[in-house]
Amino acid sequence: MIFDITPQLSLFLLFEWFLRIIMLFIVPIRRKPSSANAWLLLIIVTPTLGALLFYMFGDPKLPRTRRNRRRAVDEMTRKELDELKRTRKGIFTNLENENHRTLARLATVLGGLPPMNGNSVELFNEYDEAIEEMVKEIKKAKKYIHIEFFIATKDSATNKFFNALEEAVKRGVKVRFLYDRVVSYRYPGHKSMRKFLKNIGVETAEMLPLNLKPGKNFTRPDLRNHRKIVVIDGQLAFSGSQNLIDKTYHRRDELYYEELVIKFRGPIVWQFNNIFRADWYAETKQPLLELVEEEDMPQPSGDVVAQVLPSGPAHDHDNNLKFYTSIVHSAKRRVGIVVPYFIPDESFLDAITAAAQRGVEVTMINSEAIDKVLVGHAQRSYYEELLESGVKVYLYNKPVFLHTKQVLIDDDVAILGSSNLDIRSFQLDLEITSIIYDKSVVKKLEKIESEYKRNSFQITLQKWQKRSLRLRMLDGLSRLTAALQ
Repeated sequence: MIFDITPQLSLFLLFEWFLRIIMLFIVPIRRKPSSANAWLLLIIVTPTLGALLFYMFGDPKLPRTRRNRRRAVDEMTRKELDELKRTRKGIFTNLENENHRTLARLATVLGGLPPMNGNSVELFNEYDEAIEEMVKEIKKAKKYIHIEFFIATKDSATNKFFNALEEAVKRGVKVRFLYDRVVSYRYPGHKSMRKFLKNIGVETAEMLPLNLKPGKNFTRPDLRNHRKIVVIDGQLAFSGSQNLIDKTYHRRDELYYEELVIKFRGPIVWQFNNIFRADWYAETKQPLLELVEEEDMPQPSGDVVAQVLPSGPAHDHDNNLKFYTSIVHSAKRRVGIVVPYFIPDESFLDAITAAAQRGVEVTMINSEAIDKVLVGHAQRSYYEELLESGVKVYLYNKPVFLHTKQVLIDDDVAILGSSNLDIRSFQLDLEITSIIYDKSVVKKLEKIESEYKRNSFQITLQKWQKRSLRLRMLDGLSRLTAALQ
């Protein structure tokens, strides 16, 4: 029996060594050293499983067909912008501040959308109030409503939202709804939401549906669309960190979520609508060209200058990471970070620690609570490096999980939206980021940030270094898994 098995075992071992050798050449291609090293370590330890996981999760790019649709949308956007510059020249601005001009130029190159003036901004940091405000505006809709959410369910908190949609459809309003079924299906109320939307006549589409069939359309299963957008009649838009679900949806650990939603009026709404159209086209192949021809483009509604940066695997060169790294390098006095997930790559970590070391006041607020075990511990593995460089780290008190995503630079630039400061948001998820160049808006956000600090406690380097060996090991192992991108 032993002699019968030995040739098979020899072939298997030979096959595993072949995998180890061939993957040494494949894995490092267009991949950061930390990620390549983590994958190679896994493949060396367990070649067959490692190679299989690399096939499924190793390519951060969307399928070529989707990237081609993205390019088609980019071309449409360029043509529309050229037309807007001809007919609505006044909405485009030459920023007076040199630092603003540099950041805006970079964001335009990375995302294709330039800064626009004439906007107004309202902030909602109360969860239920944000839903109420959306409902109020939905009830006024006359032509169309565009909705895009990472997580969407019909529950006690969101019933009013869906009831308002039903009333809108009865008035003849066209409603289009994008959602991520892969993530939402695990929450009660998602199935009933899909049935409800179908029954009332809402057009729906799943974002990045699973396609595990080998071939050119194979999609890495953990590439997700993380955006949150609501556009009404092309005149106003909501965006931010909040999903369409009850704030207590993480019931297992009895957490509830605190968020930040931004309401925009003015020309910037066109950019949110443009991103929704791009995502709708990616899923349905419907370009929604009729929206381009409408005469009621959003009119100026204030004096705030803003622009929107779409990012994700459909874009080239890690555009989200490049932008966030650049804004930290641009800071002269202060960087204020509020984010639930912080797992940076080397370049972003270096940017933050270098900012603190050159005298910039850098603060970061995370949550004491952990809603994802590996992510939470991976995040904590970076605190010692941050504290040693002079970054002030605060943890928001349980049982609230602070899900807000905002970065304030000095006293005049705010970055808000769906993006975390982790490898997933930098490389794998489709995100949407609002960039606001306005002191008055930053001042309001600083007040919100101060409220967060009052409900947080600051950690010190001395106390952090006294953590148990078990926690240190768990943090380190979690950090290693985070590098498998």
